[in-house]
Amino acid sequence: MATHSGFLAKISSPLSTDQETKKTNNNNIPSQYYWPKKDLIPSQQQLQESVVDLKGFFLGDKDETLYAAKLVRESCLHHGIFQVINHGVDSDLIRKVHHHAKAFFVLPLSEKLKREPLPGSRFGYSFAHSSRFVTKLPWKELITFPFPYIGNDSVVVDFFESKFGEEFQETGVVFQKYCEALKKLSLVLMEIIGISLELDGNYFKKFYEDGGAIVRANCYPICPEPGLTLGVGPHHDPTSLTILHQDDVGGLEVLVDDKWKSVRPRNDAFVINIGDTFSAITNGMYKSCMHRVIVNKHQDRISLTYFLNPKEDKVIKPPEDLIMSSREDDEPRKYPNFTWSDFLDYTFKHYRADGATFENFTNWLLSSKTSSYYSLPLSN
Repeated sequence: MATHSGFLAKISSPLSTDQETKKTNNNNIPSQYYWPKKDLIPSQQQLQESVVDLKGFFLGDKDETLYAAKLVRESCLHHGIFQVINHGVDSDLIRKVHHHAKAFFVLPLSEKLKREPLPGSRFGYSFAHSSRFVTKLPWKELITFPFPYIGNDSVVVDFFESKFGEEFQETGVVFQKYCEALKKLSLVLMEIIGISLELDGNYFKKFYEDGGAIVRANCYPICPEPGLTLGVGPHHDPTSLTILHQDDVGGLEVLVDDKWKSVRPRNDAFVINIGDTFSAITNGMYKSCMHRVIVNKHQDRISLTYFLNPKEDKVIKPPEDLIMSSREDDEPRKYPNFTWSDFLDYTFKHYRADGATFENFTNWLLSSKTSSYYSLPLSN
């Protein structure tokens, strides 16, 4: 694979406005990519996250399934991240997806920009989210597309053919198969998470089976000044569950006990983290994972992210059994009900995802919505 050492030169022009892109005298990246020093504190440790083996679940072994659920619970109560192995997704398929992602990202920028999202759309190719933000830009480029669980069986193939061109038909087929495999895995994970919360294992599986995913292939190019910028800044995913496959370069870091810790890459594993929406479904019991991505000056990094979401109009609220079983001294509901479409629109139109996204969303929601199910008191 060719490297992206020319990434800086390529992006400076599109980012420039009427003035020349500003640089500090001794630095080699545009100032739009600088991040505050507090966000750049280096990690000193590797996270010792749980590695959950799903083999027993697929074999119908009740004891192994309960043990897997126990590990999931421990992780989600503490920091909201774990890895899964023996997950049922074919390793050759994963390699093919990485191959097709790399093949796209090494194309000339002029070719990639032909696949930019239409105005008001979230889907297509973009670099640094530069159409949305002008400061603290992430040192990355990405492909984003939707994968609804109900409807067109060739939705991903159709997306790549219509948005990227007929020459990407094979890419669409490979990503379609990958998304179908991760759909199965996502519902398995929701079943195990339901068991970990001592609920009917089918509760969350049913809740999400008519939902869908936002899917991304990410490239973090070589960076001449990695100490000044980030591939992704510190944030919680606003979505429900993230299924991540990273290459062997590494870069994902998680904030645990006020310290940044790196997450080791494993070719045989998926990294799973809880997002804000699912944390809300558990009334805050399961932690939404705070994380970031660092970059380096030696290697490009490729990762694949699959963000699971409920159906957009579905009301997000904790199951009553969970509220009753976790209530201590009549502990009230922590968050108002909302829909995923409201939260999605908020993060796309009003607020950049960071460490306070959900808190700000709920404040905005309570102040701006008048319909009865939005204005339920938090004690309900």
